[in-house]
Amino acid sequence: MAAPPANANHSAKSPPTSCAMGRLLKRDFSMGEAALTGAQTDTTFLGHPRGLAYLSFTEAWERFSFYGMQSLLVLYMTQELFLPGHIENIAGIGWYRSMLEGAYGPLSPLALAGQTFGLYAGLVYFTPLIGGWVSDRWLGAKRTVIIGVLLMTAGHAAMALDQSFLIALGLLTLGSGALKGNIASQVGQLYPKGDERPAQGFVIFSTGINIGAIGGPLACGLLAQIYGWHVGFSTAGLLMLMALGVYLKGLPHLPEELHSTRTAAVSVKLTKADWRSVGILMIFLVFQVLLGPGYDQQFNMGMVWIDAAVDLQTPFGPVPVAWFVSINSFGTVLGAFAAIGFWRWQAKRWKEQSDNNKMVVGGLLYGVGTMLLAIGSAVQAPGSVNIVFPVLSYFITGVGFTWSWPTWLAIMARYAPRQIAARMMAAAYLVVFFSSIIAGYFSRFYETMDPALFWALNAAACWVGAALYFAFGPMLTRALEKTVAAEPSPDLLEQPA
Repeated sequence: MAAPPANANHSAKSPPTSCAMGRLLKRDFSMGEAALTGAQTDTTFLGHPRGLAYLSFTEAWERFSFYGMQSLLVLYMTQELFLPGHIENIAGIGWYRSMLEGAYGPLSPLALAGQTFGLYAGLVYFTPLIGGWVSDRWLGAKRTVIIGVLLMTAGHAAMALDQSFLIALGLLTLGSGALKGNIASQVGQLYPKGDERPAQGFVIFSTGINIGAIGGPLACGLLAQIYGWHVGFSTAGLLMLMALGVYLKGLPHLPEELHSTRTAAVSVKLTKADWRSVGILMIFLVFQVLLGPGYDQQFNMGMVWIDAAVDLQTPFGPVPVAWFVSINSFGTVLGAFAAIGFWRWQAKRWKEQSDNNKMVVGGLLYGVGTMLLAIGSAVQAPGSVNIVFPVLSYFITGVGFTWSWPTWLAIMARYAPRQIAARMMAAAYLVVFFSSIIAGYFSRFYETMDPALFWALNAAACWVGAALYFAFGPMLTRALEKTVAAEPSPDLLEQPA
């Protein structure tokens, strides 16, 4: 992956002017499905289409800024923003807090921070449904992604002021919704039907994401610790412009749109077989949700636990808590290279692991990593927990992410009806919406529950999800394969998508 960064750097040095941006936004990207052939047969980038490099590095810069901000968010709320003297400055905080307390009861500053983080992290992965609908129906994936990057840039800028905190979260949520599902759906559309490369392509795509996710918390966390919270947040905003430059540079190598007008989009129909595929994929979505809360809780109350319970002092000074998010992403990157090599080795000698088996392994690793936090809480007193426990925990869950999340995206790309590809890929992100909301809800028990029990319950949820994949996954996969292989009959009732 040495060549693409040069393209990314070149793009960043030559940001588009407003006039050029206008011309790009007005350009007709919809030339028909036949135009996909060139991109789909390209093997320039590690045996994959060249467009994969641009999509991966766009997400790398976007994730750099996103995870840089996210690694600071809970700590910022609990240590400064939600404390007396600051919380009163936030525009709309009275209405917002009343709404949450109307649903959950009185909330301490810590519980309010946990709920806010869970709600924000969940909505970031719910709004891709809206972005996918807008893309499929009106703007197309490329235009929608560009708008998403601009909204996220504005959101990061708004984080520089306490007063605009809730506005910033709203802009980041909408921008991420416009970007996420649409950029991921373009990865799936780089490959023709029946191609065996999408799972590996999504691993490479997720690796690019996590390269950015490593750098973001390291840079933003260190700057926030030295110069203050808002310097860290402002750095995250600047890096969104890098994502925009890379994406614009790679537009000629990306798949063309399937529909050019609203009329064409409205005429899309789904057959009964398509709807069966959608239904089975939603069952898999439920399994995947159960894998998630333990993983997502590490970015929520996990940061609070590390700050309060772990001895962070080293001979080189205290370790910024935000850096543990980078450890998670570092585990994902190393795990990705190891997983790709292992799967290719298996494929040459026997047969590559099934998607279902990959999901089981991912869930088991999630549980093991989360359980390490429970063990650390049980064997050592608060404030003196050895730093090895969270380091191993975040690293192992990062490896588990390699086996679980890219495989889930590949399943959705392989079996979802192509007519609603962007919307189905957006639906794939509903996993994180539900798991983040669940993690945010259970974060309110962190103050009243023994930490060892709290983390053990989160680990158990991961293992339940893995057990469901193990027990029912093969049967559901066979049903999907049968549905996709069947040719629809002319007399099948068609229903509007």
